[in-house]
Amino acid sequence: MARFDPAYWDAYNAEQAQRREPRAMCRRVLDLAGPGAGRRALDLGCGAGVETAALLTAGWRVTAVDPVPQNAAVAVPDDLRPGLDLRGTRLQDALPLPTADLVHASYSLPFVVPADFDRVWAGVRAALAPGGWLAVTVFGERDDWARDPALATTITFRDRTALDAMLDGLDVVELDEEDAPGMSFIGPKHWHVFEVIARRPA
Repeated sequence: MARFDPAYWDAYNAEQAQRREPRAMCRRVLDLAGPGAGRRALDLGCGAGVETAALLTAGWRVTAVDPVPQNAAVAVPDDLRPGLDLRGTRLQDALPLPTADLVHASYSLPFVVPADFDRVWAGVRAALAPGGWLAVTVFGERDDWARDPALATTITFRDRTALDAMLDGLDVVELDEEDAPGMSFIGPKHWHVFEVIARRPA
């Protein structure tokens, strides 16, 4: 199983499907945004669908995007499926995105290849409705994978200055930075990750 080939993602998503709770960033943005009440959310790179199901449970109509959509489909209970629009494609091929009041992208944007990243980010910003909420993770330049030449054309990294430029014009509500050793799905690594919750001014 090579890093980030289809077999890798199948194994990774199978493990992620065992999580009973959505990640903390998703829980936090749901608290801030309030009940979905039929509003539209985007879950970009929805993977195993744990966060997709949480968004649907909170009353959002969800457009979920992932190259392997069947993983998320399994995670969504039958009674929530009427609110789900599941699209089987890469993020860079999903543009233009529908307008949404919440955009969630956890550990997915970094895996947009650098050549496409700015275009995808512009598409994410364009999809965010006035007053809408944004919750994303971005890999920083001190991440172990940033020092691997084999990944230079497949994973996108941004330093803090570039991140601030990405967020220009948004109200940043929370910005958490992890810069520490930890574990990845394939073993130990140094993580440098920004978790951002922001809002487009109304």
